[in-house]
Amino acid sequence: MERMIIFCMLFFCCSMALTAAPYRTVKFKQLFKTIRQLEPIVKDKDVELLHTPENPVDECLFTAVTCFQKGILELQPANSQVNSKFNQTTKVLKNFAFSNPGEHCESSCESYEKKKPKEFLKSFAKLINKVIR
Repeated sequence: MERMIIFCMLFFCCSMALTAAPYRTVKFKQLFKTIRQLEPIVKDKDVELLHTPENPVDECLFTAVTCFQKGILELQPANSQVNSKFNQTTKVLKNFAFSNPGEHCESSCESYEKKKPKEFLKSFAKLINKVIR
């Protein structure tokens, strides 16, 4: 009986360890998809340009994601018809949590070049795609 309990506990622990990595990948893929859904409904003309991290080094990933999340707050919907979808999509992106690896990054959001919202979102998608791989 004890062996059976130990076997079950070992099996459970191993299965949890195997599902942890794919869950993270699925989470990032959903985030990537959400960014792609936002691109066509975001206002891109007569708007404020946003600091856009491009190709950040690994120790600056957390800073880059933080910059993107700050930039999401500045986005506007293209028109009133897409307002509800825009609000739902940006809510997902604002609430996304990216763990800080604890490494120090010298750059700040202001050090990145400013770009239009659609280019900003493409760079964000590119960054998430880099994290997935």
